[in-house]
Amino acid sequence: MNGKLASYFTLTKPGVVILLQITGICSVMAHDLLEAGGLSGNTARTIVVVLIGGYLTAGGANSINMWYDRDIDPLMARTANRPIPAGEIQPLSALLFGIVMSLIGTLWLYVMANPVAAFWASFSVMFYVFVYSIWLKRTSPQNIVIGGIAGSTPPLVGWSASEQSLEISTDSLQSMFESVTEIGSMMPWLMFFVIFLWTPPHFWALALYKSKEYGEVGVPMMPNVKGKSRTMLEMKIYSVALMVVSLYAPIANGHLVDNDTSFNVLRWSCFLLSGWYASTVWRIDINEGLDDKGRMPTAARSFFFSLYYLAMFFLLLVSSSWNLQISFIGVIICIGIIFRLESDTRSKERA
Repeated sequence: MNGKLASYFTLTKPGVVILLQITGICSVMAHDLLEAGGLSGNTARTIVVVLIGGYLTAGGANSINMWYDRDIDPLMARTANRPIPAGEIQPLSALLFGIVMSLIGTLWLYVMANPVAAFWASFSVMFYVFVYSIWLKRTSPQNIVIGGIAGSTPPLVGWSASEQSLEISTDSLQSMFESVTEIGSMMPWLMFFVIFLWTPPHFWALALYKSKEYGEVGVPMMPNVKGKSRTMLEMKIYSVALMVVSLYAPIANGHLVDNDTSFNVLRWSCFLLSGWYASTVWRIDINEGLDDKGRMPTAARSFFFSLYYLAMFFLLLVSSSWNLQISFIGVIICIGIIFRLESDTRSKERA
């Protein structure tokens, strides 16, 4: 890839955006399995539409975020090599690139999907840029909590794009609110809340050993404002909240009979998976030293495992939307992944 193009691609934060778009794709699949009787060529079309629109809007928002943070990024080791502080792209070019990408992504979803899908994508951009980046990031230790709303919207975009007849009502504010929130199922909202509750313990695990850098540039992350003990307490609360929300997974499915086999498989597999992730949070030792890479090993492990947790949770939701046999396959895959992660951890601890 050409050097300049690679720099613009980096502006979009591709690793973060791809993870978010996977949740949107899972939402599309769950919708068609539950509401349309199975996957089809239209499912593939919707996935492509959501992937393109979601990447453009989220990537555009990230580019604008890098433009805004151009004063502090050069001061932190984690961000000093980004395209703007590295001198690869001029700040104004990054800003214009982000704005154009966001507008094209929103218009794409409006034309190729529907106004509600476009609304949630544009809402995410506006919330991330104005509420998180410009307002909360440098003023409140709850920045990542409230700002996490922006990263929780891809399932709403995916589900809305799959509901092809959705329109935004302009009769009144109430009818407008209802038209963008009542999108046909509780499932996308369950996905939304899982991502929302997952974000603080996921990010704070990293912030536990990066808090000094954030403090030096005036970003009030929880560990450097309230301390590691308070941060751990809140991380544990959020991890327990994930376990509670997990119990509602079969209810959000909407097609499972209370207490039948499929209902219980989904409920308890999601609950136990969340319990496993909570255990990685509870195993963080805030008194441990840093390793040769400058990380707290248990915190870094929880951060790394959290990525697997989110992927596995959505795997369970999609597989349970199929049938009981596929649901069991999803459970077995998750058990295998957890066993491998824990085995690798024990091997490294013994080494």
